Amino acid sequence: MSEIGNYELKPIASLLDFDLHSLIEQSKEDGFRFVERLVNDYKNGSNTFNREGEVLIGVFNEDGILVAIGGLNKDPFSKDNNIGRLRRFYVSKEVRRNGIGSLLVNRIIDEAKRYYEIVVLHTDTEQGDRFYRAIGFSRGDLYPGSTHYLVLNK
Repeated sequence: MSEIGNYELKPIASLLDFDLHSLIEQSKEDGFRFVERLVNDYKNGSNTFNREGEVLIGVFNEDGILVAIGGLNKDPFSKDNNIGRLRRFYVSKEVRRNGIGSLLVNRIIDEAKRYYEIVVLHTDTEQGDRFYRAIGFSRGDLYPGSTHYLVLNK
């Protein structure tokens, strides 16, 4: 666990123990369905972020409410076991632009360094592109199903 201001980052061992309704609704209003997909995939067991090299991390406010979430999987689009994928990343509108997203990505990258040489992701928004490039990701389609990648320095 780590704390930042009034927020706490911590791994999520059981996603269904948390109320994700607000994040699901917000993401859908933004035109994204991946938080809903995160929950559905978790429920049906197709992606529970519980294999070696995988983690799901949440950011909780001082009231214990989940305000941001992101995960790391072995990249399912690659046969290379040295590539991890940042997935299902979403930050609540109320806490955007105050460093929460960057801290969450950097925490996931720290976890990735233990298992992978490269982290990839896919985003289809200009805002996402700017965000990930500001953190250090490069834009490029070198890896299947990806728009951005980061070579990790262990």
